[in-house]
Amino acid sequence: MTQPGSELRRTLGVGDAVIIGLGSMVGAGIFAALGPAAEAAGSGLLVGLAVAAVVAYCNAMSSARLAARYPASGGTYVYGRERLGEFWGYLAGWSFVVGKTASCAAMALTVGTYVWPEQAHAVAVAAVVALTAVNYGGVQKSAWLTRSIVAVVLAVLAFVVVVCLGSEASDTGRLDIGVSGGAGGVLQAAGLLFFAFAGYARIATLGEEVRDPARTIPRAIPLALGIALAVYTCVAVAVLSVLGSEGLGQAGAPLADAVRSAGVPGLVPVVRVGAAVAALGSLLALILGVSRTTLAMARDRHLPGALSAVHPRFQVPHRAELAVGVVVAALAATVDVRGAIGFSSFGVLAYYAVANASAWTLDTAPARRVVPVVGLLGCVVLAFSLPGTSVVAGAGVLAVGAVAYGVRRRMAAW
Repeated sequence: MTQPGSELRRTLGVGDAVIIGLGSMVGAGIFAALGPAAEAAGSGLLVGLAVAAVVAYCNAMSSARLAARYPASGGTYVYGRERLGEFWGYLAGWSFVVGKTASCAAMALTVGTYVWPEQAHAVAVAAVVALTAVNYGGVQKSAWLTRSIVAVVLAVLAFVVVVCLGSEASDTGRLDIGVSGGAGGVLQAAGLLFFAFAGYARIATLGEEVRDPARTIPRAIPLALGIALAVYTCVAVAVLSVLGSEGLGQAGAPLADAVRSAGVPGLVPVVRVGAAVAALGSLLALILGVSRTTLAMARDRHLPGALSAVHPRFQVPHRAELAVGVVVAALAATVDVRGAIGFSSFGVLAYYAVANASAWTLDTAPARRVVPVVGLLGCVVLAFSLPGTSVVAGAGVLAVGAVAYGVRRRMAAW
């Protein structure tokens, strides 16, 4: 139960919400995910992108409808609790907090890798500390900073697209769509690319800080997703036209390699800076989303109640933000970025599976249930198409969360 005076301040309009969603989606994923996805799917990369987009669309529509009905911080944690029962809400919140905390670490390490590879972990920790401080000052400040980051990233990506498509190295024959990686490879690529689409959840988790949420959220989520899809498609086509699916799959830094192959090596440092800025934007929005879900779970005593405190001046969940910042900084100092991304993808897909199941209960009309059914099935299929280590680790963490929930319930009954 939210205590009087502990509500968050509603300051975000449609534009702010779209920008925060874009800050999460048009982030480091587009700089890093294309290579592994191309390696898995081969000539089916664009098919994998389309599959990821369909699943993301279904998830976005389900999330938008639920967020308009339940405009409170916590996202699917709240929806699952209200529509399916306390356990499913808890499991969604657990998946989100754990999975996205790993995402935060991955984004921080991406910043470190691009800015100062030899000291990647130290730079990652510094980035976490700096952005936690920004979030502590209020969500409106975060929206302003995210707007600047999105502008820089979109400008860099536009340069990449223009340079690649305008170069003599560009060949439309490399865009032939096939399935050289097999159906399993296409699905694995879709699961990896979905990691880059999942940022629209940030709009829903900030539901308590959005003005007129019943109107704002359903508009902001599809707008942000549509813009991100258009950007990803343009970048994927441009890079494929230069490197081809085989070259893209072997590229360590796909966009930088594409620019170099296009004959403009002088733009490589600009792409590196863009990647670092993009990762900072993703990290900023991720810390926002994880701290708000932590707040919601703390209010219900699934996490320590002290984390539900709201700062009297800045009107933000300051203790939750600090706790998330400390955990992410510790992970950024120790973990491997690739393992963090795979683990995070499984948790995020589990989170959206609960969102779609919750949206399925909103209507009894079959036509209204098509989107959540497709979204639910898509999340399950993509989750179990990820690399085996990610599936095992993700399923293990979900099991730990379920056991912890059962123990807590039993102790409360005593």
